[in-house]
Amino acid sequence: MTGTQRREQLLDVSRRLFAEKGFDGTSVEEIASRAQVSKPVVYEHFGGKEGVYAVVVDREIRALTGALTDALAQGGHPKVMVERTALALLEYIENSTDGFQILVRDSPVAQATGTFSSLIGDVASQVEHLLAEQFTKQELDPKTAPIYAQMLVGMVALTGQYWLDARSPEKSEVAAHLVNLAWNGLAGLERRPQLTTRDES
Repeated sequence: MTGTQRREQLLDVSRRLFAEKGFDGTSVEEIASRAQVSKPVVYEHFGGKEGVYAVVVDREIRALTGALTDALAQGGHPKVMVERTALALLEYIENSTDGFQILVRDSPVAQATGTFSSLIGDVASQVEHLLAEQFTKQELDPKTAPIYAQMLVGMVALTGQYWLDARSPEKSEVAAHLVNLAWNGLAGLERRPQLTTRDES
């Protein structure tokens, strides 16, 4: 096994352990044992548990941010953009369950490398200008866009945390209900919300 292959193996093993047991519950001994290497090999590649964790968290943040940014960057009708963003988060949870579990855990190291809440704050910042444009068109105060961006992204993120364990109903139905609330508000909720776009995954 090359050095690069060994590094990737250690990251894969560590990712599973951090998802199962959290940062505090995982030891270098366990990582080494699962990877069938000696402890010095882990230290050689990452300098310790904190180093491995930082790389794992950074990769997950980049993967999730990339998925959400891609969903927003496609443009189109604002309602469709909300749909795509909600689906992108739910798809990430479905396909990267271990990664999402790591991101939503709090630990001292997570606070240094980027917590889930700070990640959500970054995404909300990207949504702000899109909302501000729509607010201006609707003759609403664009200065309120930042708070609405936080509410919208926070709602989707917290629902994603709930769905991580529940996995019911189907992600397209969850996304439809999210959009129903975000788009129509409680006063205008549709009885049977449907996505405008088709979930083809």
